[in-house]
Amino acid sequence: MRRQEFDPHPDLTGLLRQDGLARVPTLYGGPEAWLVTRYDEVRDVLRDPETFSNALSLNLRFPDLPEPTPEEEVQMRAGAMLMMDPPEHTRLRRMLTPEFTMRRIRRLEPRVTEIVNDHLDAMEAKGSPADLVTDFAMPVPSLVICELLGVPYQDRAAFQERTATMMDIACPPEKRLSAQREARDYMADLVARHTATPGDDLLGMLIREHDLEIDELIGIGGLLLIAGHETTTNMLGLGTLALLRNPGQLAKLPGDVDGAVEELLRYLSILHAGVTKVATRDVELSGTKIREGEVVIVSLPAANRDPAFAADPDRLDIGRENHAHVAFGYGAHHCLGAPLARMEMRIAFPALFARFPGLRETEPAARFRSHHFVYGLSTLPVAW
Repeated sequence: MRRQEFDPHPDLTGLLRQDGLARVPTLYGGPEAWLVTRYDEVRDVLRDPETFSNALSLNLRFPDLPEPTPEEEVQMRAGAMLMMDPPEHTRLRRMLTPEFTMRRIRRLEPRVTEIVNDHLDAMEAKGSPADLVTDFAMPVPSLVICELLGVPYQDRAAFQERTATMMDIACPPEKRLSAQREARDYMADLVARHTATPGDDLLGMLIREHDLEIDELIGIGGLLLIAGHETTTNMLGLGTLALLRNPGQLAKLPGDVDGAVEELLRYLSILHAGVTKVATRDVELSGTKIREGEVVIVSLPAANRDPAFAADPDRLDIGRENHAHVAFGYGAHHCLGAPLARMEMRIAFPALFARFPGLRETEPAARFRSHHFVYGLSTLPVAW
C-alpha cells in the first residue's frame, strides 16, 4: 500500500518485471497472500468469482483484530456486497443498478452543478488561501451522496470522522472496531426512520420496492454512504494536485474533460487493492501455483501502471486513448457508483479551474494520507 506521492512504491511496480507472483503478508497478522500486479492477470482474477471468492474472505482470521461477536458477524455479512459472490451479490446489485444508470445520473447533473457552484461561491467569498480538501473536495461528494441516499447533511461531520477512523490502518484496531459499531448504529437508526416514512431517495426506494431484511438495508446503506463520499473526495483532492503539478496537462482542460477524468483515475488509482479473495480451487497464474484456500490480493495501482497496458505509464497524459483501466475494479464487482463519480469529476474539475484560473499550491505543503485504505490527501492548501 506504500506510495510515493502520486506513484506506487517502486517495490510494487518492480514486481511487474519479475516472473511469478510475490508472497506478501496481510494486515493484522492474517495469512500470507499472493499479490497479483500485472494488468491482464488482475483482470483475470476480477472477472472470475467462481475461482477467486470474495465471500470466503469473511472466514479468514486476523489474530491482531478484536473478534466480533456472533451477532456482529451475522450483521457484517448482511448487505455487504463487496464481500459477496454471485448469485447473492447479483440479487442485491440488480436492485441498485437502475439507480446508477447513465440515464438516471444525467438527471442529477443540474443539482450536482448547483452544489459545485455553491461551494465555489463559498470558497470565493471566504477568500484566498483555502484548504481545497475541507472547502471543496470533501463537502461536494458528501452532499451529493447525502441527497441521493437520504442522509441528513448535518450528520456529515460525524460520518466523515467515523469513516476516516475506519479507513485508517494505522489506527488501533479497537478504535476502528468502535467506529464501525457506531457507524452501524447510526445507519440502523436512519433505516428505522426511513422505514417509518420512506421518501423518494435511494433508501426509501429500497424499502418501498424490495423485500429486504433490516440488516441488509443497514449494510447496503453503510456501504453506499462510505463509498459515495470517500472515493470521490480523494479523487477531487489528489486530482487537483496532480493537475497543478502538471500544468501542460491542465492547459488541455476543459477541452478533453472525459479524457482527463479517465487518465486521472488510471494515474492515481486511489484504491490500493481489490477486496481480498480466496482461491476455491488449485489454479495457476503467472506460472505460480495457487492452492485452494490460499489468499489472493490484486494491486490496482500496479495494474494501471503496467507497461503492457499503458505506454509510458508513469506519465500523466490526458490525451490517452485507452481508458480500460481497473481503477473502478472489473467484472461482477465493478464499482456500481462509477457513473456518478465520473459525472461529479467531469463537472467539478473544469468548474474549479474556470473559477480560479490562478489556482496554485501554497504553504504548508499538501499532506498525503499514506495509511488509509483509500489513498488521497488530508489537506491541500491553495491560493489564487
